[in-house]
Amino acid sequence: MILTAMASSESVETRLLRMKTIPFVSLITLATAGLALAAVDLSKLPPPATAKGVTFDKDIKPIFEKSCVKCHGAEKQKGKLRLDSLEATLKGGENGEGIVKGDSLKSSLVVSISRLDEDTAMPPDGKGEPLTPEQVGLVRAWIDQGAK
Repeated sequence: MILTAMASSESVETRLLRMKTIPFVSLITLATAGLALAAVDLSKLPPPATAKGVTFDKDIKPIFEKSCVKCHGAEKQKGKLRLDSLEATLKGGENGEGIVKGDSLKSSLVVSISRLDEDTAMPPDGKGEPLTPEQVGLVRAWIDQGAK
């Protein structure tokens, strides 16, 4: 640690402070996402679809391509979020992971696409076609089945 700090222009104290700050910032991000979920009445979410074997490529990607990829794709990544591939979708964006595999009720992406919270509603008004309750239900089923 000391040799690394000496090799760069960063002091040991600065590096230690930075190392302590990063987890704190991540904790704030997680807490904020949790507060957003807590403020929404999750009972108003469409139920998960009953379809089995839901996959990203077959079922979810076409939905995202229609309503999300214009702002969250290869060419543009608002909020550093991409929804054009499974890997990118699972990675999340600047607000952290939007998907909790196996638990759509804890997945902030579901709250956003369901438009239950106007502050995080996706797509925003005038920016794309909102997902139907059936599409939200399919996304929920995909997440509940492990987001594969």
